[in-house]
Amino acid sequence: MRTGTTDQSDATFDAVRAADIRFAQGRISSVISPTPLQYCPRLSELYGVEVYLKREDLQDVRSYKIRGAYYGISRLNEDERAAGVVAASAGNHAQGVAYACRAMGIQGKIFVPKPTPKQKRDRIRVHGGDAIELVVTGNTFDEAAQSAREDATDRGATVIEPFDSRDTVIGQGTVAAEIVAQLASMGKELDTVLVPVGGGGLISGVVSYLADMSPATKVVGVEPKGAASLGAARAAGEPVTLESIDPFVDGAAVKRIGDIPWRIVNQHEDSITLYAADEGAVCTEMLGLYQNEGIIAEPAGALSVAGLGLADVAPGSTVVCIISGGNNDVLRYAEVMERSLVHRGLRHYFLVNFPQEAGQLRHFLNDVLGEEEDIVLFEYLKKNNRETGAALVGIELEHAEDLGPLLERMDASPIGCRRLEPGTPEYDFIVAG
Repeated sequence: MRTGTTDQSDATFDAVRAADIRFAQGRISSVISPTPLQYCPRLSELYGVEVYLKREDLQDVRSYKIRGAYYGISRLNEDERAAGVVAASAGNHAQGVAYACRAMGIQGKIFVPKPTPKQKRDRIRVHGGDAIELVVTGNTFDEAAQSAREDATDRGATVIEPFDSRDTVIGQGTVAAEIVAQLASMGKELDTVLVPVGGGGLISGVVSYLADMSPATKVVGVEPKGAASLGAARAAGEPVTLESIDPFVDGAAVKRIGDIPWRIVNQHEDSITLYAADEGAVCTEMLGLYQNEGIIAEPAGALSVAGLGLADVAPGSTVVCIISGGNNDVLRYAEVMERSLVHRGLRHYFLVNFPQEAGQLRHFLNDVLGEEEDIVLFEYLKKNNRETGAALVGIELEHAEDLGPLLERMDASPIGCRRLEPGTPEYDFIVAG
């Protein structure tokens, strides 16, 4: 197996510099055009800063991942190209590899985990055509990556890493080079950039470029709360493997931060502030971007916008949110809406133990529910005994603050009501399961 990176100790690690990124920018410029940097009036007014959106969702493969993938493959020698490449991805890196393989006439084998949305799988096939073979295996990116490395070892192919490669990091850093240049053309400087974090390839490339070219810029990393691998590494002082992750933010759901990104991030620790965004908050921002700006962002693509509500940004400053990808399956929007409503405190679930007497449901509707409260789910469970029957009831509120009065009316009612708390095993089994 060959790999797109070398195993270097901390003492000999070759740092990524702005010159490396500018070189990569020139190398990929014939294939990858700069993406727009769009001013966002809604978010600017909401947060009191000038918010610009770096639209990496508008790449040909709808993600910034094409930058690192194309640059890494372009650096292979003739023997390595002949042996082919292997990649593992949650979907976006795979599309970049597929695109590059087809463009350069190189055969590729791509491994994706089972939760990868069908939309992403279909797009991988579209971009790669006959140049790639797609393999769906494992329940997480890490399991798919293990299969990819084993296959590469067996066949002598080169692994094109999605984030744990110096070439990949350099390619992703071209995003920062574009942002700085685009703002400069407007007569502005970059005060803060919010970067989604999964395996760390993007944030390590961004911070490397800015350290040389815009050292006063604050870099804010935003990772999903259910897969906070960089936060875990910071706490431990080294990369650690998370026992489990929430795969919902599939483009950033990585159990372990990459070793090379970690070294780079650690070198620039003082320049980076890190936050973990709740998956429900990410869903709220996905819906906000779609309904207001017409942007179809995938969960990872909305991470940076979710970070605006967590970050400390100076009033009136210039802030850029990187919309990292737009590969979102429309079939997921029901779950997106559900997670958003729960996060905002507008949807709640209860186990309601109805006495088996006439008029009990009418009493619940008339005396327990308020006028603006709707039942969105009603499902009878098995009867506990002859006198009572339990039901799972989902209730949607008009305002989050309406929950308190609702709970008071439930307590006063002869009908037994028990709220199911999100995040508990009981909630996950009865509601989410």
